[in-house]
Amino acid sequence: METLPIIREFWIQRIFSCWKRRSIIWLSGVRRAGKTSLCQSIKGAEYFDCELPRIRYMMEDPEMFLKGVNGKTLILDEIHRLPNPSELLKIAADHFHSTKIIATGSSTLGTSNKFQDTLAGRKERIWLTPMLFHESGEFGNTKLEHRFLYGGLPPFFLSDEFPEYGFQEWIDSYWAKDIQELFKLEKRHSFQKLVELLLVQSGGLFEATKFTAPCEVSRNTIMNYLAVLEATHVAHVIRPFNTHRPSEIVSAPKVYGFDTGFVCYYRGWFQLRPEDCGILWEHVVLNELQGQLHRAEIRYWRDKRDHEVDFIISTKRQIDPITIECKWKMANFDPANLKAFRHIYPKGENFVVAPDVTESFTREYFGISVKFVNLAQLLESLQI
Repeated sequence: METLPIIREFWIQRIFSCWKRRSIIWLSGVRRAGKTSLCQSIKGAEYFDCELPRIRYMMEDPEMFLKGVNGKTLILDEIHRLPNPSELLKIAADHFHSTKIIATGSSTLGTSNKFQDTLAGRKERIWLTPMLFHESGEFGNTKLEHRFLYGGLPPFFLSDEFPEYGFQEWIDSYWAKDIQELFKLEKRHSFQKLVELLLVQSGGLFEATKFTAPCEVSRNTIMNYLAVLEATHVAHVIRPFNTHRPSEIVSAPKVYGFDTGFVCYYRGWFQLRPEDCGILWEHVVLNELQGQLHRAEIRYWRDKRDHEVDFIISTKRQIDPITIECKWKMANFDPANLKAFRHIYPKGENFVVAPDVTESFTREYFGISVKFVNLAQLLESLQI
């Protein structure tokens, strides 16, 4: 499967915006999210694949290498393959300011022992999520159900048939090239069993002790595995919003799998029923919030009476919490959960995001104003 040469303008604009602030960009994202294709679409950039021995040999003396390319735009793909990748980036940031660099990797910077310096204050971070909602049209298919089932990794999204073997190949490659090279974990069966279980129950509350028996490891090992999955963007840990009131859940996170296609694959969904679409829509909304509002903090809320709000957004600039409820059909919205939340936190905007909303509108429940929007309208409203 070959990805079409598509120019992803949203991400390219973000890259150039980041370069206005720093000369070094750390571009992370899961394998096959399109990092290499995105970088190679930047005009005038010189591409270096650090998986190749001859490229690593060129960079054995970082200072001499940077002198030879001074002032150019560089793509250093899979930079974790270098013996000391942070050394090269630090020298570039401190002494070669006119050289713009994108360094790519599958994890957040500093999660591996190979990165001896996290380059604090020297780099900008971009997380390339699975494709954003508006990109579906650019990749040639605007059907939401297709996006659910095939996921948001371009090669799989573009597949002519359900990429069952592609998903399994990805998991095997993830273990061999990301987990082993960066973290050197043991017990492949235990780790991959946790990945499978998390994708099956994606979007649910996470209790580590429930995974110890099927994965045949301790609770501490489960928590270590989860940290690795979060660092490599394969699991998204959404923590509860609270002010430590007795009625609120304050510690148990919700864990989402990184891509709807993999969720469908591990749940055995090869054709979607209407009842499957609600949780997949929730995943797509989360992916959109993470990609578009990459600096906002996304949480969820739940009390001990099982009232729950899907997502809560709050930032330092936006003190009053914003609520977002995800509904496959707008008519399915029940205001009881929002009422319970706003009883404690009365101020803030409230949104119901549903794909069957064409024109946004506002309704009032229990004196609480709720705006019904589609995904594009939600993002337009959330200019945080």
